[in-house]
Amino acid sequence: MMDPGVSSAGRFLDACAGRPVDRPPVWMMRQAGRYLPEYRAVREKVTFLELCRSVDLAAEVSLQPFRRFSPDGVIFFSDILVPIEAMGARVEFGDGGPDLPEPVRTSADVARLSRFDPSERVRFTGEILGRLAREVGDRAAVLGFCGAPWTLASYLVEGGGSRSFSVIKEMMAREPETLRRLLDLLADVAADVLSYQIASGARAVQLFDTWAGELSTQDYREWALPAASRAVAGIRRNGAPVILYINGSAHLIELMAATGVDVLSVDWRLSLSEARRRVPGAALQGNLDPASLGGAPDDVRRRTRAMIRETGGAGHIANLGHGILPSARLDCVEAFFETARQPLSRGAVAKEMVV
Repeated sequence: MMDPGVSSAGRFLDACAGRPVDRPPVWMMRQAGRYLPEYRAVREKVTFLELCRSVDLAAEVSLQPFRRFSPDGVIFFSDILVPIEAMGARVEFGDGGPDLPEPVRTSADVARLSRFDPSERVRFTGEILGRLAREVGDRAAVLGFCGAPWTLASYLVEGGGSRSFSVIKEMMAREPETLRRLLDLLADVAADVLSYQIASGARAVQLFDTWAGELSTQDYREWALPAASRAVAGIRRNGAPVILYINGSAHLIELMAATGVDVLSVDWRLSLSEARRRVPGAALQGNLDPASLGGAPDDVRRRTRAMIRETGGAGHIANLGHGILPSARLDCVEAFFETARQPLSRGAVAKEMVV
């Protein structure tokens, strides 16, 4: 069993490495956000991008769920498109989500984008992480994040979100070299950004490849996998583990492991036991359906216990299978954290030691 003197940050890092823990560490994707009344109070005073760029306000909203729920991970408040804007793309946020009014579809469009020094162009992200590291100490692992190359390319090429991702999929056949240059550039930017975040105080980082699940296995292997692997290989980790999340990843779990990351973040469509069977030895994160947090606390407790039993707590970070929804009930969120924080039973710990 884990040394009782180990901190929450230590618990998080131990789970990433597959080492024994007294219980799985727990946090939630998008845990700083619209489900919290204190977040909404801050958001009423500033635009979304102003909030992302304000060290004081971004640190404040990052700490709001930490004060309420004491998660083992505190992810800094930002957006995956912040680096895209720093590369030279126009990014606008409205009620309908992000809009990129100058989509990237030709070689000339790619040439207008550039790699950059994060300490100069997005220095505020490092300052936010540094502030959080000082505030939290070892009471939680401060987490950084970035969009993975395929997902960032999807926003750039589609000009925003998409239901079909037809434009970027057509680009694979019509402009393959242009798309490869874009993915390589984005991989290098992601590596630079995450390296800067780690140097600034992040104890672990997560790559969000949200839209890669829209690809077939073969297309992921040919397009998204090389770019993600390039990004992971380029991160100056300094010992920090890397987590990869893909929404709709049931058909890709083995290829996710091939990227070289330390932890696979699994959505609710794939059971953790099945993920463990298919990728033995991999540390896992997830995978409660975020919609369940709009239901009843007792149901959340039952689902959370069942989720943890599937792994015995070994190499597992309790989380949702996607970001928390604005409709989540606070009593359900509290039930999730309370249940996940319960010490593992002796049987679970015994199972953990032999997995």
